[in-house]
Amino acid sequence: MDAIDTLIIGAGALGLACAARLARPGRSILIAEAEDLIGSHTSSRNSEVIHAGIYYAPGSLKAELCLEGRERLYAWCHEHRVAHRRIGKLLVAVNDAERGKLDALLSNAEACGVHDLQPIEQARLAELEPAVRGVAALLSPSTGIIDSHAYLQSLRAAAENQGAQLVLRTRVERLEPDADGWIASGTSSGDPFQLRAQRVINAGGLFAQQLAQCTLGLAGAHIPQLHLCRGHYFSYSGRAPFQHLIYPMPEANTAGLGIHATLDLGGQLRFGPDTEYLEHVDYRLDEGLCEPFAQAIRRYFPTLDSARLLPGYSGIRPKLSGPGEPAADFHIQTAEDHGLPGLINLFGIESPGLTASLAIAERVAHLHDL
Repeated sequence: MDAIDTLIIGAGALGLACAARLARPGRSILIAEAEDLIGSHTSSRNSEVIHAGIYYAPGSLKAELCLEGRERLYAWCHEHRVAHRRIGKLLVAVNDAERGKLDALLSNAEACGVHDLQPIEQARLAELEPAVRGVAALLSPSTGIIDSHAYLQSLRAAAENQGAQLVLRTRVERLEPDADGWIASGTSSGDPFQLRAQRVINAGGLFAQQLAQCTLGLAGAHIPQLHLCRGHYFSYSGRAPFQHLIYPMPEANTAGLGIHATLDLGGQLRFGPDTEYLEHVDYRLDEGLCEPFAQAIRRYFPTLDSARLLPGYSGIRPKLSGPGEPAADFHIQTAEDHGLPGLINLFGIESPGLTASLAIAERVAHLHDL
C-alpha cells in the first residue's frame, strides 16, 4: 500500500491553501479532488470579494480569520501576481430607519478589529455614487475583489512547485484509522485505490459531512448538520453605474447580507446572492427571480433597468445554521474534539472562507505542528 505524509481531500480554496502551506521538498502531500477541475463548487461560485471582516461575531473564528486572511490574501496576490483590486465597499442605509443598523455595523466591526470604516452622510454618498439612493453609509476601504480562478491556480502552482501532487476525478469514500495514521479508500478515474496517510485534512466543502459519515470511529455527534444554502447572481449588461461595491443593510430573518452589487475585475456588474435552502446540491437558476431581484435592488438603485438584468450563475454555501437560526461559526475540528489523532475536519467554511483561506491553512499547519 502506498504511504504518504498528508492526504488533503478537496481542491477548493481551502484544500489548495493547506497544500501550499504544508508542501515542502521531502514531504509527501496528495490532494484528492472528486471533480474534473479544481474549485468546482463554492470556491468558484461566489462574489469574488475580499472581505474586510465587518459582519461577524466578535471573537469568532470568522472574525479572527477574516482579518488575518485578508492581509495574507492581499500579500499573496502581490507576491504571486494574482489579479485583484482594493476597490472599497459602501454599506448603505436607504432611509433614516436604517441608521441604527449602520451604527450597529460600525460598532461590530470595531469590536472585531476593523478600525478603518468611514461614516459618510448623504451628500458625500451622492458624490461617490450618484446612482445610489441612501441617507448615510459606511465606506470600507479594505474591501477588495479578486480573480478567484487565478487565485486557485496560484495556490495549485505553489503547492506543486514544492512537491505536492494533485489528482482529479479521485473520490475518497472511506477513512479508517490504523496504527500508522489513516487508510483512505476510494476510486480514481473509476479504478479502486487504497493508501495510507499519517494525517488527513477533510476540506471537502459541501461534501465534508458526507466524508465524515464514512470515517470509521468518528461519532455522529461530532458531525454537524449541513444546511445547503443556494444564492443566485444576476449580471447587469452595459456600463456599470458604480465605482464601489454596494451593500444594503442585512435583511431581517434571512441568512444573507442582502442582494448587493459587486464588480469583477473586468468591470462587469452583478447582483446577488439571495438565500434559498436546499435538500441537494443544485445549481439551476430560476429566471423568474429577475423581478424579485429588481425590487430588492431598486431600494438602493432606483434607476435600475430590469431589461439589463440577466441570469448569471448560482453558488451554494455549506452552512451549519438552518433557516431562522443565528449564523454559525467556522468549525475546525481536531483530535481534541473527536479523539482521532491526525484528522482535521473543516466544516461550515462558507463566506468569508475565500478571504480567510490562507489564515485557515496557517491554523491547520499549527494544529499539525508543521
